[in-house]
Amino acid sequence: MAEINLLDLLPQTKRDPKTRAAGKTVEDRAVAKRFDREFFDGERRHGYGGYRYDGRWLPVARRLVEYYGLGPDARILDVGAAKGFLIYDFLQVLPTATARGIDVSTYAKENAYGGVGPLIDIGSAERLPYPDKSFDLVVSINSIHNLPPEKCKQALREIERVSRKHKYVTVDAWRTQEEKERLLDWILTAETYMSVEDWHQLFVEVGYRGDCWWFIP
Repeated sequence: MAEINLLDLLPQTKRDPKTRAAGKTVEDRAVAKRFDREFFDGERRHGYGGYRYDGRWLPVARRLVEYYGLGPDARILDVGAAKGFLIYDFLQVLPTATARGIDVSTYAKENAYGGVGPLIDIGSAERLPYPDKSFDLVVSINSIHNLPPEKCKQALREIERVSRKHKYVTVDAWRTQEEKERLLDWILTAETYMSVEDWHQLFVEVGYRGDCWWFIP
């Protein structure tokens, strides 16, 4: 397992957790957790405020392919695929690869970018509908932490199960008290969040042996 930031080519977003915390309500969180149109393309207080393809994931896809040494016949799974931006970009880098995704959101699948909707299965990460060792790389970017703790643990076990080799996840975390406060102010849909140290202990507990990185606003 390695802690490695493979998302550092994404544009840096300036976040204001205190302003978000001041305006965030229980109702806003409930709406966001439906992961439907309001979360992706509704008001900013309910999620993305418009989740549109702009090519920012293409350098990430390229870096993941290069870092893990994936070949033209690679099999790749995106857990928490949303509208399929990363799937689409994996196929720009490796046009003959097999890329699939899974997400809980029917809205996201129906509004997937670039015709990749048929490549996205509807389902949750703690019950991946794929045989053991099906994929050369399984990625999950800021997704499994939306599950409650026991289901999040099971999702990590499932990611480990369906991967024949490489795994990469990013989750909500903190290293310092200041980072913890910022994260708690920011989170909208996350159910499982903890310190970096505690995440590492959890990975050992569930037998996750892939790589990881952290979302820290």
